[in-house]
Amino acid sequence: MDISEAVASRRSIRAFLDKPVDRAVLTRVLKKAQRAPSGGNTQPWHGVVLTGEPLSRLIARIAEDLPKGRAAHGPEYHIYPPELDGAYETRRRGVGEDMYGALEIPREDKLARLSWFARNFQAFGAPVLMLVHTPKYMGPPQWSDIGMWLQTVMLLLREEGLDSCPQEAWAVYSKQIREVVAIPEDHTFFCGLAIGWGDRGAAVNRFPVARAPLEEAVRWEGWD
Repeated sequence: MDISEAVASRRSIRAFLDKPVDRAVLTRVLKKAQRAPSGGNTQPWHGVVLTGEPLSRLIARIAEDLPKGRAAHGPEYHIYPPELDGAYETRRRGVGEDMYGALEIPREDKLARLSWFARNFQAFGAPVLMLVHTPKYMGPPQWSDIGMWLQTVMLLLREEGLDSCPQEAWAVYSKQIREVVAIPEDHTFFCGLAIGWGDRGAAVNRFPVARAPLEEAVRWEGWD
């Protein structure tokens, strides 16, 4: 698979096959991903890779607090800016509606939507979940570095035939995660990355995900 194929075929997978992932493959991917760029070569990313009983224990702990709703949430940062609006908010809401449309869950069926949303905290059935964290003093440039590292990881996973789903949703349960996984106290918990063999036939993995036209993102100057 070349880079263009990996980019084109990568998407946030929300249904995985019940099939284990070889640790040697993940080690190969993560070693290669250490070549990702970072300002001053700081390499500010840290990950904990869970599978088996540790992953099951985490999922069970979060399940205890799911019925509490927002009262149990405690993210260490704003997942979306409170002032998010315009095209950015339209895109965020749009992809959600497209997903629920593919699942044939109407807007008025709140219970079904909540039940589906809860699958976030089962890693969508993935056999592997990587939890990502970084020292609290790191700023926006270093968080950008972590994003470049994650993209590198996700594209290398595609090269291996694997799929993934970056999940900032896990951040709302930072406190509960820290109860069962050793995240340093002086680090910010950032996100999860579900990893496995995607069920590419599942409707939730097949709906078109809209992208803004290039003209909305890039302006050209000095070109004929």
